[in-house]
Amino acid sequence: MDRVNTDGVRAAARVRARADGRGGTCLPVLESDGPLALRRTRGSPDEAHVLLVGAMSGPLGGDRLAVRADVEPGARLRLGSAAATLALPGRHSDEARYDVRLTVAAGGELHWLPQQLISVRGSGLRLTTEVRLARGARLVLREEQVLGRVGESPGRLSSRLTVRIAGRTVLDQELACGPGAPGGWDGPAVLGGHRAIGQIVVARPEFEEKPVAARALGQDAAVLPLPGPAVLVTAVAPDALRLRGLLDEALSSLTPASG
Repeated sequence: MDRVNTDGVRAAARVRARADGRGGTCLPVLESDGPLALRRTRGSPDEAHVLLVGAMSGPLGGDRLAVRADVEPGARLRLGSAAATLALPGRHSDEARYDVRLTVAAGGELHWLPQQLISVRGSGLRLTTEVRLARGARLVLREEQVLGRVGESPGRLSSRLTVRIAGRTVLDQELACGPGAPGGWDGPAVLGGHRAIGQIVVARPEFEEKPVAARALGQDAAVLPLPGPAVLVTAVAPDALRLRGLLDEALSSLTPASG
């Protein structure tokens, strides 16, 4: 960890999953520092489980946090977080940065399932998630963002999600909310007054043979096939509990064995 008096905290966490040659998954790299702490938990015989544990409050204004996960051929990794992440105001006027980089090789599988990110009033955060999948890789990715605590207006939050499969960009989307965001973010064309927004990306080689059809899941969620063996689910809800229910319902229909 590098503590910089004028720029906040810099910290990184990195995990690499590798097939162990016996039908299981080992972790030759499991490194973290500062407010990011990686802990291996009890998994299944063929899948490694790791939790990201917040060792400090944050991210605060001016912080620079990064998470990287690499899954090698034949390995399976389930990576989540132990609790919600709170974007908080800090002494620095600069926004915080949280960068997530995920790569999965052919035959590998990654489940990136962090808890909610809560944008607290007065905070500023830019979240970027970049996913690179080889052909034949599997992915389940879930992102959930809550705008403000109960009865509270949100901070500034911008997020960008990019997914590439075999070098081809199949998803590149960005959303900005809160003070200073482009007008209309809270209108009927975007959040419609809701305060929780989430998405799931599922990539499975089987989708090439059996594509998933676009469909609505009630009034507040939709399933959208991507230009590749992948599917995007988007949802909005009045609160985090309702949002999780919508996303879990969608995920169970796309990956019954993982539900």
